[in-house]
Amino acid sequence: MTDQSLRHPEKANRPDSPLLRKPAWIRVKAPVSREFAEMRAMMRELKLNTVCEEAACPNIGECWKERHATVMILGSVCTRACAFCNVATGRPDQLDPHEPEHVAEAVARLGLEHVVITSVDRDDLEDGGAGHFARVVASIRARAPATTIEVLTPDFLHKAGALETVVAAGPDVFNHNLETVPRLYPAIRPGARYFHSLRLLDRVKELSPGAFTKSGIMVGLGEDKAEVYQVMDDLRSAAVDFITIGQYLQPTRKHAAIDRFVTPEEFDSYREMAYAKGFLMVAASPLTRSSHHAGADFRALRENRQARLAQPA
Repeated sequence: MTDQSLRHPEKANRPDSPLLRKPAWIRVKAPVSREFAEMRAMMRELKLNTVCEEAACPNIGECWKERHATVMILGSVCTRACAFCNVATGRPDQLDPHEPEHVAEAVARLGLEHVVITSVDRDDLEDGGAGHFARVVASIRARAPATTIEVLTPDFLHKAGALETVVAAGPDVFNHNLETVPRLYPAIRPGARYFHSLRLLDRVKELSPGAFTKSGIMVGLGEDKAEVYQVMDDLRSAAVDFITIGQYLQPTRKHAAIDRFVTPEEFDSYREMAYAKGFLMVAASPLTRSSHHAGADFRALRENRQARLAQPA
């Protein structure tokens, strides 16, 4: 088997899909900066995983040059097999009890103003890893109290009380991605349920009305504009503040095929429509990812809300 089939044994029997040549607006430079090497060395030293590496993010060179990384907790192996994702699937890792302290140390050493903490799905754990999320948030608060914290969580499907545990930890932003339109869930996100994910975001607002909520989708998987607009409406019905829309990029031939490359002009139209529908913050571009420019986006989001509250009724 190839290295990729070893990494994704559940995808080994899928038929190959051709890898399309990327248009000019998506090509990025290989990461070669000194800062990139230093970041990688620190992550190895602290035994931390990053979604930047595990998910083959195209923005890793830019972000790591600026000494920004999205830490992926709960191990490097996911219990699900989403057709779009490059994170390895299979038997999960043992939880590292020192991981919360290591994450906090990395945040402090980098001097981050804002950090995004995400994870693999851990359907094998009774709480889906929610308690570990809470411990990571608490450790960062203790070590770097000025840093704002964004969590990008799994859906905690069938994990009673898990969402409540994470919300009670008090992250500044609660992010959970819908990933795609509901019609494509069986093929793209078969282990998840669209309306469960939507309800999760709605429930965050019920538990913590002042919290910022965020979600994102990929385009170029076969959806149409009407379906994207419906997702926007669904998210606004759950009072979600911030939406991200980015181009799906096929990691390997064994992953879901790209239907098409969405043009920058189409992303501009999605951004305009999302603002028209009432989102406080919108990021929409070919290279947009959930945690790309997350700190700057959070500051803009907070300022946008403050400006709205200051407006006369």
